[in-house]
Amino acid sequence: MVSPVAVGVRLLTLLPDPSFWGSIAFSACRILGGFVLAALLGILTAVGAARFNRFRELMAPLVSVIKTTPVASFVILALFWLSSRSLSVFISFLMVFPIVYTNILQGISETDSQLLEMGQVFGLSMKKKIRYIYFPQVFPYLRSAFAVGLGLCWKAGTAAEVIGIPDGSIGERLQEAKIYLQMPDLFAWTVTIIIVSLFIEKIILWLLDAIDRKNRGLGKT
Repeated sequence: MVSPVAVGVRLLTLLPDPSFWGSIAFSACRILGGFVLAALLGILTAVGAARFNRFRELMAPLVSVIKTTPVASFVILALFWLSSRSLSVFISFLMVFPIVYTNILQGISETDSQLLEMGQVFGLSMKKKIRYIYFPQVFPYLRSAFAVGLGLCWKAGTAAEVIGIPDGSIGERLQEAKIYLQMPDLFAWTVTIIIVSLFIEKIILWLLDAIDRKNRGLGKT
């Protein structure tokens, strides 16, 4: 074990190194890419599942398999078909997709039926129903899914990189620290992952809240 002072000193020495920021950018782009794909596809499939019962029945076993299969199993299987540079995208996608799908599906399913009937009576278009009825009802579930998914995709994505060891990634730096017993580096990179993950999570959730506030403002007008 190393002291917090040693970790802090090592982190300060890493900050001026361009490769330090390059590794962060490499991993962040791929992990967030997987997150975005999972969010988009999760929302679309949840809407389809809420609309069509047969589609929901088809999705149920697939989502259950993804939720229960260990990350290491997915990583090893994926390495047969994907390059190590694309691995974190795929793994991040798999970890986040079930969370977004189940949360959005639950949010749509629990939308107040009386509000939907009111929208039908007043002849609201589907666009207005989505904005003024579905979005406010589903938003808490969406925010919760993003809050959980963002942290999970960083954990799973960096774990995949440690196994796949793509060049220039955070996972490669963690693997090197382990091999050469560089404990200050290991803790410094771990602190970096935590800080970057929390920073990105705060930004994305702030943007979501801003969209919600804007939508509520338009609803009042």
